[in-house]
Amino acid sequence: MTDFANSSQWDRLLQNLGVWQGSFTRLSGSGEIVEDMPTVVTLEGIDNRQTVRQTLEYFSATTKELTQRRVLEYSTLNRSILLFEDGAFSQGSLQFSPVAEFGAEFGFICGDRRLRLVQLFCPSDGKSQLSGLTLIRERLAQSTTPDRPPLTLENLLGTWQGHAITQYPDWRPPEVETTSLTLWQQGDRLHQRFTAANFELTSTAAIAPGRLLFDQGAVPIQVLLLPDGASCNTPTVIPRGRSFLLEVGWLLTPTLRQRLMRRYDAQGAWSSLTLVTETKVDSVESPNL
Repeated sequence: MTDFANSSQWDRLLQNLGVWQGSFTRLSGSGEIVEDMPTVVTLEGIDNRQTVRQTLEYFSATTKELTQRRVLEYSTLNRSILLFEDGAFSQGSLQFSPVAEFGAEFGFICGDRRLRLVQLFCPSDGKSQLSGLTLIRERLAQSTTPDRPPLTLENLLGTWQGHAITQYPDWRPPEVETTSLTLWQQGDRLHQRFTAANFELTSTAAIAPGRLLFDQGAVPIQVLLLPDGASCNTPTVIPRGRSFLLEVGWLLTPTLRQRLMRRYDAQGAWSSLTLVTETKVDSVESPNL
């Protein structure tokens, strides 16, 4: 079982091969741009594609000169990463600790474009808060596909129907289920209703420029609306003794969106990774309840 799973995961990694030109954009924990650095990331299969060589080149934003070059090679995948058939993935911390750095990377691929986002949490005053993000927007060499517009609240309003695939770090068989997400605005608040199988969740968020704050639950959640149709969903503070999730979304077209959700259990251990692919079927802002 494990050998088969590992083989499948490696094949999915190979979906990411190519020369990817783009930028690493550092953001604050509240979404402000701190630095934007041009990059070229080359992923090539060697030794009959049994090994992947990753070359990272960083360039000056002002002079465009090469400032750093790193080369990594690997022929196995560690336990911190899971990938899906289209090459989407997440890798990150296996265990949350309130006294250590904690974080995860999420990656999507669509044709000649990739989007990745790194979420980083650092302990401060006994709390683990979102300290920074790195938004990585990439396209294959010679591609002219432009970035998508920054995500807006209006992009999200409506009803989204989709399917979710959940994988587990212990190699249990994946689970597939249908999902429904409805978002509508009333005044200065966003309302959300999510259903999947026997699960239903309703919640509301305060609306601020570029930011949504789901502030009425036991674990307050911040959603940042970012460039290139991206979104970043995290607790404002990582809770102790409670399960939580980290999420990144990418709006591929006005009616197609993907989301990756990395879940941690009440003991802080990584428990699953879910990819949701959803299509907007209704743009009505206030559904019949």
